[in-house]
Amino acid sequence: MPPVRVLIVDDSAVVRKLLSEGLAKEPDIEVVGTAPDPYVAREKIVSLKPDVITLDIEMPRMDGLTFLRKLMAHYPLPVIIVSSLTQEGGEMAMEALEAGAVEVMCKPGGSFSVGDMTLQLADKIRAAARVNVKARAEVATRRRAAAPPKTLSLTKTTNKVIAIGASTGGTEAILEVVRRFPPSIAGIVIVQHMPAKFTTSFAKRLDSLCQIRVKEAADGDSVIPGTALLAPGNFHMMMRRSGARYYVNVRKGPLVWHQRPAVDVLFNSVAAYGGANAIGVLLTGMGKDGAEGLLKMRQAGARTIAQDERTSVVFGMPKEAIALGAAEKVLPLDKIAEAIIEML
Repeated sequence: MPPVRVLIVDDSAVVRKLLSEGLAKEPDIEVVGTAPDPYVAREKIVSLKPDVITLDIEMPRMDGLTFLRKLMAHYPLPVIIVSSLTQEGGEMAMEALEAGAVEVMCKPGGSFSVGDMTLQLADKIRAAARVNVKARAEVATRRRAAAPPKTLSLTKTTNKVIAIGASTGGTEAILEVVRRFPPSIAGIVIVQHMPAKFTTSFAKRLDSLCQIRVKEAADGDSVIPGTALLAPGNFHMMMRRSGARYYVNVRKGPLVWHQRPAVDVLFNSVAAYGGANAIGVLLTGMGKDGAEGLLKMRQAGARTIAQDERTSVVFGMPKEAIALGAAEKVLPLDKIAEAIIEML
């Protein structure tokens, strides 16, 4: 396979140099060019034809978000947002994911060393190169065109739990599912591969767009009807049970499948404590995280769903789950919420 061709777009010469040097160590990735702003980037995209673009948000002459929207409308390419770890940057990153970006990353510094960051960026570039850009665009177009989702009837329940896991492309996929849930839906626990602080913005975005309450999980939070708990970035989340009460533990721990939070950590705990009272859903993402956990859930009596290939941005995690026999149902994204409610 030829190397993945990458264009780095950032107004900081230091960041451009650090990312270029870090990615140069990866034999299957080639940095074909850099650009200090979207106007230079536009010309280099045409001449260099990169496979993937890394894009800063805050830049002179044209901000990255405006450029991203123009790019997706006229020349769609996989885009990874490389932003700072500020609350404002996190909120803008959420807008970028809605506009079509496939991943968000933090710039070197703060809690990330340059080496750690470029290793993670390299993995995300490999995933982005495999992204089904058409499927992602279809999801965004369908949601914009759709009327507000109708409330689906559901008898209120207190002893059920829904566990959802996703990675690349997952922010929009999770929204597509969760926004269809009625306020009386069973308690929900979610793992999305995402850096620390960005999960705060993602939870707020979901909360503002859904009928249910969505919050970033804190240690000891109860899993209750009408509420979704999102695992915070850089922390694993596990579900536990005390009598009839489900709750979550949020802990540091070793990376699982190179991830923290990891879907398998959550799913394994839901299999142990939720058993047949649980529904597991594995959405779009690269790699294997969640496949073995979904199988354990099914073996424990849970109902299980995997997203299909056509609507997955990256058909990695669902594919692995299907191969293991972990998925009771394989469904397109727009049918998953309805299936969950029928299972409940």
